[in-house]
Amino acid sequence: KIGRAGMEYRDLIPDRYGGRFIASHIRIKEAGPVSDYVHFHKVQFQMIFCYKGWARVVYEDQGEPFIFQAGDCVLQPPEIRHRVLENSDGFEVVEISSPASHMTCTDPELALPTDETLPDKDYNGQNFVHHISKKAEWLPWRHPGFEKRGFGFSLVTNGLAHVQVVKSQRTNNGFMERRDTEFHFIFMLQGELAIKIDGHEKHHLNKGDSITIPDGTECSINICQKESEFLEILFSKNV
Repeated sequence: KIGRAGMEYRDLIPDRYGGRFIASHIRIKEAGPVSDYVHFHKVQFQMIFCYKGWARVVYEDQGEPFIFQAGDCVLQPPEIRHRVLENSDGFEVVEISSPASHMTCTDPELALPTDETLPDKDYNGQNFVHHISKKAEWLPWRHPGFEKRGFGFSLVTNGLAHVQVVKSQRTNNGFMERRDTEFHFIFMLQGELAIKIDGHEKHHLNKGDSITIPDGTECSINICQKESEFLEILFSKNV
């Protein structure tokens, strides 16, 4: 469907977890200026991961406009004012928000960039985070044979959201786990992934595919090739 400023949206969670979460694959096909405006969202949580291409964006009290490019991610705290200025050909992002239905408001009287730069500013209990993939450090993940680059969202959301890109270090890597989470979402960035939930039918994921894993279910994951990568979002319960 077509959304704000001509952006095309693909809904990744049709039932939206009873209205608790929305995950969207968003794209702008052609390069150029974006007919966006200064706006903000009344949300509990919102993040945007740059999947392909780049965009020039600007945020309230976060300095001059910057280039947001493939592999980067931003945490948009509740009600931070922002605007997309221009984008490359084939610009695509994955956006996760909670709740699924939330209000988007304009702020026509605010000019961006603002005069002050306040990197540690509190926006309704959260801070703005810009994760730059080229500067990120890869660390061991929770299962052997994998590594991750974490985005630091847990700290600034008071333990609510844990977000990382995970990469397999060898072919046919795999594990089994059962997690106690409110929300567990995976989006494939490259390679392949096979997931079996509670011993039922195996789900095969390729680049651009996604899956949500129900709370408390036994999940077995197998990687079919080395250097497969996926974006993982985990929401803690009772936070």
